[in-house]
Amino acid sequence: MRSLLVLALACSTVLPAASWKQLFNGKDLSGWQMTGPGSFRIEDGQLVTEGGMGLLFYKEQPFANTTIRVVFKTTGKRANSGVYIRMPEKPMDPWYGVHNGYEVQIDSGGDEWHRTGAIYSLSKAAGEWKQNPNGEWNTIEITLKGKRTIILLNGKKVNEYNEGQPVPERKMWFEPVRGPRPDSGYIGIQNHDAESRVYFREISVRQ
Repeated sequence: MRSLLVLALACSTVLPAASWKQLFNGKDLSGWQMTGPGSFRIEDGQLVTEGGMGLLFYKEQPFANTTIRVVFKTTGKRANSGVYIRMPEKPMDPWYGVHNGYEVQIDSGGDEWHRTGAIYSLSKAAGEWKQNPNGEWNTIEITLKGKRTIILLNGKKVNEYNEGQPVPERKMWFEPVRGPRPDSGYIGIQNHDAESRVYFREISVRQ
């Protein structure tokens, strides 16, 4: 028994818990690339959406079996954005993430299928859903485990999607094309429209 305890303690020192890797340095867009007419400006170490529809993606590598942490705040009830995951290729247009990856919604005013934590129009955000008021910071964590996607909003699980599960019928052109997404893919954040203002102070991953 004593030898097992010593071995366990030794392993705990040799194999520390994985730490968070910051993808946004708070100074510039190193490692990131923009597509679309919209843009992101840097203000007091934060990314701020402006302009029209756009997609800012992390170009250095795709991610699989990873937790993505995004800290954000909205400025109005209809302030709209999203976190793109599982994009198979580097996007060349701002709609690529909608139709080829999944968009984890940021929108405090939407219904269960279109509010923060939902996989836009595919998997609803439910459970103990609570987004902080406009102007206050929120944390969303998106865990990719093979074909499973688990989403936490402010520490509470609000969504779990398993690739291939039933989804609602596609009704509008702007809703995502249905179909499988890869286990590994690029990630990004959305600039939805010229009227929306969403702030991001952290985008990090832990593999």
